[in-house]
Amino acid sequence: MTIPDYPAQESLPSIPFEDSNVRVAVRARPLIEKEVVDKCQECVSYSADGREVVLGKDRRFTFDHVFCPTTAQEEVYRVCVKPLVESCVAGYNATVIAYGQTGSGKTHTMGSATNPVSGEEDLGILPRAIRQLYESIEERKHEAQFDVREFCVNLQFVKCCFVEIYNEEIKDLLHPDTPSKSISIREDANGDIILAGVKDEAVFTYEDMMRCLEQGSAFRTTGSTLMNQLSSRSHAIFTMNIEQQSLQTLNGHEIISAKFHLVDLAGSERAKRTGAVGMRFKESVTINCGLLALGNVISALGDERKRGQHVPYRESKLTRILQDSLGGNSKTCMIACISTADVNFEETLNTLKYANRARNIQNKPIINRDAHSVQLNQLRSEVKVLFPLLWLDDTDNN
Repeated sequence: MTIPDYPAQESLPSIPFEDSNVRVAVRARPLIEKEVVDKCQECVSYSADGREVVLGKDRRFTFDHVFCPTTAQEEVYRVCVKPLVESCVAGYNATVIAYGQTGSGKTHTMGSATNPVSGEEDLGILPRAIRQLYESIEERKHEAQFDVREFCVNLQFVKCCFVEIYNEEIKDLLHPDTPSKSISIREDANGDIILAGVKDEAVFTYEDMMRCLEQGSAFRTTGSTLMNQLSSRSHAIFTMNIEQQSLQTLNGHEIISAKFHLVDLAGSERAKRTGAVGMRFKESVTINCGLLALGNVISALGDERKRGQHVPYRESKLTRILQDSLGGNSKTCMIACISTADVNFEETLNTLKYANRARNIQNKPIINRDAHSVQLNQLRSEVKVLFPLLWLDDTDNN
């Protein structure tokens, strides 16, 4: 199969996350063997600066970054995800969402497939993020010895969970015997979204967390369709939870925590093209309903005319879980995966429109400080100030 001659794209720096907008990147996959046999043509072109994608002759879209089909996994990770892991270790919530039609390369990009990759160059976002997290933890532990860092991660407080949303039921992939009915979506005292009934796994090493990823991926619901032999039939969310304690806070400890959602969405589908019947058709309907609900949330948040109005997070379990990620306190990047084949023109156009709306979403990322530890340290500070005054007063009276 001949590889098309794509324009040489400039090597851009990592996507900056200084302000609050959701960042959006587009990743195009090359023609697959079946499309070549069917004599499909590529209908997507790219700008050399890596910012613009053109569908057909004149449908132009600008994003934070556009990756052509020859872009390596490592480059996608460096640009889109590496800054988010750094932010997460600093105490910010972070999210990466892979979106696109079925068979467009989402699971390959995320690295959440059940089959092992052949080498380092094929590693997706998930294993790379896990590795970077533990490298950052070791680096912070080393710097803490020399008082360079104010906060340090205790490995006892690194946890992960892995869930899928299948036919609007939440399944704990690390504890598959847990009944879906015992899992519910709630808000904690700080207004953050939590999954009650899902068990967090304590993970002390890179190997521990990778085992969780592999175990959960093996239980994920997949099925064969005409467009994808191993199609993900569920939305999957792998979450890393990190808690840190301050090293020196008036003999007390201030606590900051962060969570990192890595989301591999099921692909949008057209039943006529996937050949979905029976259970596959029911799955397809549920998948599309969840993605429609997500689109409604994105529209409500991204349309300036609708800002301040009701955001329909409760339309689906997916949007409820991602409430912190879209319009909340997370630093978020969406990676829109597209096919370059002309037979997928309409689906690719819909994906680009969907992703373009997401660029207008404004989040409010903040460092997650534990309210109780902050209050306790404030009281300690007051005691430290008042104690000498009480001692002086007692001395004067004597």
